[in-house]
Amino acid sequence: MGAVLAVMRRSTAVTGTDLIEATGLARATVIAVCDDLINAGWVRELPAQRTAVQKGRPARVFEFDARAGVVVGLDFGVAKATALVADLRGAVLGKATESFGGFVEPVAKRLATIDRAIRAALAAAGVGAEAVLVAGIGIAAPVDRNGNIPHSQRFWEHFDIGIREELRGRHGWPVLLGNDADLASMAEHWMGVGAGVDDLAVMLAGERIGFGLIESGRLLRGASGRAGEVGQLDLVEGVGTPDGIAHLARALAVTDMAAPKDVTAEAVFSAAARGDAAAGQVLERIARRMARVIALLATFTDPELVVIGGAVAQSAAVLLGPLGDELAKFMPTPPRVAVSTLGDAIVTLGAVRLALDYVEQNVLELVPLR
Repeated sequence: MGAVLAVMRRSTAVTGTDLIEATGLARATVIAVCDDLINAGWVRELPAQRTAVQKGRPARVFEFDARAGVVVGLDFGVAKATALVADLRGAVLGKATESFGGFVEPVAKRLATIDRAIRAALAAAGVGAEAVLVAGIGIAAPVDRNGNIPHSQRFWEHFDIGIREELRGRHGWPVLLGNDADLASMAEHWMGVGAGVDDLAVMLAGERIGFGLIESGRLLRGASGRAGEVGQLDLVEGVGTPDGIAHLARALAVTDMAAPKDVTAEAVFSAAARGDAAAGQVLERIARRMARVIALLATFTDPELVVIGGAVAQSAAVLLGPLGDELAKFMPTPPRVAVSTLGDAIVTLGAVRLALDYVEQNVLELVPLR
């Protein structure tokens, strides 16, 4: 049943013959499985179509019902929670964002804010909580294979607030946690510039550097979920700190360009693109640091492609030229570097992918919406 359903999820309308060719199963088995899936609510049968030259009974036509349920993807950050609701093919049906008062806010209030964002996204999608099959959540902390968050850094502990238990108890859903950079890499591998690239690294261009790593098409987690965490970059000459691209752009602009303290990374990159000399120097300093980070990563993981992702990724495209020049100084065959086109949705889309993977792996245990 799982093999037949997997083919149908990747296709549009298919016939029994299509499924036989894709799975190698006997016709009687395929038709019986399709009937079971129709009765279970995962598949619908479309009107049969007879060709002009066809003789006998027309072929039965089947289609996976992408609205047999929905999944929720949530990006749980420091300042806000953004929720997406998607159908079972990953098409986004609704989105909502709610703001936090920071880590000083009581846990109960943050949990209520998260639930409010999810409910607003469900309302935007026109579905109720009963339609949700599973929720995926991205957080700015490592997550091990069992969904646990290590407490070796105080910052990470701020995300261990019982969100899985809260949503499961409130709604009855399976709830999955994932590291934000890991989910970003899953989103890129699924539908971004990294689609079809099985050796991939995604660097979030935010306040701190963090990588999500795909090797041979599989997510690399590490023993405690810390693969891709590069918090010890102060040990690397020429890098000094694990500060991310957005943070560096602002800090260097204040120092080198005499820019106001509230200058944005986007403004710095825009000025560099217009030919501003001081902004260009900031760009070169960031490129030198990031090239060392990427070269170090590539030494150990050998990605084919490194993607710069996150909210400022698109404006950071001006980094690609100087970054490529710097990388060539360190490596004879450096990885390609690109910027993500997924914008600030990259983590929420990865959370959707995490949830969809769970549906695909546990479809026989889930109950679709009738």
